Amino acid sequence: MELTCIVLRHTVHSMQYDVVTVQTMLARLRHQTPAMLDLLGRLVNQDSGSHDAAGVDRVGDILASEWSGLGFEEERRPVPGRGALRLMRRRFGGTGRLLILGHLDTVWPAGTAAEWPFSSDGTHAYGPGVGDMKGGLVMALFAVRALIEDGFDGLGEIACLFVPDEELGSTGSRAEIEREAALSDWTLVLEPARPGGGVIVGRGAVGAMVIEARGRTAHAAVNPEEGHSALRALAGLVGPLEDLSAPDQGRIVTVGMLNAGTARQVVPDHAVMHVDLRAADPLDASLLLAAIGDIVGRAGAVDLAVTLTKAGGMTRPVFPRDRGDTLYRLYAEEAARLGVVAPPLVTRGGSDGSFGAALGCPTLDGVGPVCFDTCSRRERIPLASLAERGALFAALVSRLPDEGPRWRA
Repeated sequence: MELTCIVLRHTVHSMQYDVVTVQTMLARLRHQTPAMLDLLGRLVNQDSGSHDAAGVDRVGDILASEWSGLGFEEERRPVPGRGALRLMRRRFGGTGRLLILGHLDTVWPAGTAAEWPFSSDGTHAYGPGVGDMKGGLVMALFAVRALIEDGFDGLGEIACLFVPDEELGSTGSRAEIEREAALSDWTLVLEPARPGGGVIVGRGAVGAMVIEARGRTAHAAVNPEEGHSALRALAGLVGPLEDLSAPDQGRIVTVGMLNAGTARQVVPDHAVMHVDLRAADPLDASLLLAAIGDIVGRAGAVDLAVTLTKAGGMTRPVFPRDRGDTLYRLYAEEAARLGVVAPPLVTRGGSDGSFGAALGCPTLDGVGPVCFDTCSRRERIPLASLAERGALFAALVSRLPDEGPRWRA
């Protein structure tokens, strides 16, 4: 494919500046790939599991230093029991506010990097969190740095919000995410692109529920009739709950954990069940919660000596498809110029992008490097994807001033 370099010109406050094309940006970031891999290796080799507050903070410190070098001012906000949330901001001379949203935590506990460190075979990079989402954090930094070096000044502000608890549902960060998204005109989320190159333009609702049962202990052989099994009460819920699933309609209920008992010969008096919920739209989510309540209520009436309680619900709202359409159109145009495959996807998986999208903020998710086998020991990203997706990210940002801030008008 012949690549034609066309310089785009924008006028902001009577000042003219040039924005390089996606092809030129790709060439630059390819040249910078060794530096990108060096920083990526530092981040991957620093454990930052959600429960490892010290490790999360060390990753945050590394990134804060890099963004501060680009003129961004850092603000730390505490998240109880977790690492600190980081907000980095820089004013520019144009209009509109872009929020770059990412997370510092991974699913991997402390000690993982020592036994499974960052590595590269010349084609892919490997390691805990290399794609979800340390590769995206590095990519965005280098893309914005290149724009700044080229004199980009078209936006009013770029804000980077990096949270410490995304893998836990961002329960401690949600209010801050919603606050920053409400102040922004666009949100770009650094979750990885899918194996086929797809980016996320919509998500279903995601929920988590904990159901507990409390009964009465007894010896299984000596006086079993005096026992009331909490485990029996919850075990009987697995089938009815999972039967609520209708995958073709985007609804999935999965009982992921059921814990109970202290010894094999003791009737268990306490049991806990963890349930994962997925729904395609707000109405379906509401109906699903009501159906679960009905099932739990009926189970509680079987043995009145066993008390059942439930907590939780939908933790991430629906990310409406139309919130991603405008940004995706721009992204797809730039991808076509590079010959890069980037189909639009609506997924059942959750991310922090849903919070702002549900409020109405135009949001494009999955703009990080392509990642395979996320959250597994096979997690990897193609090295070429760092430069390719970084170039697309930079090109998209450079076009936002022409779009203008609209959604809050």
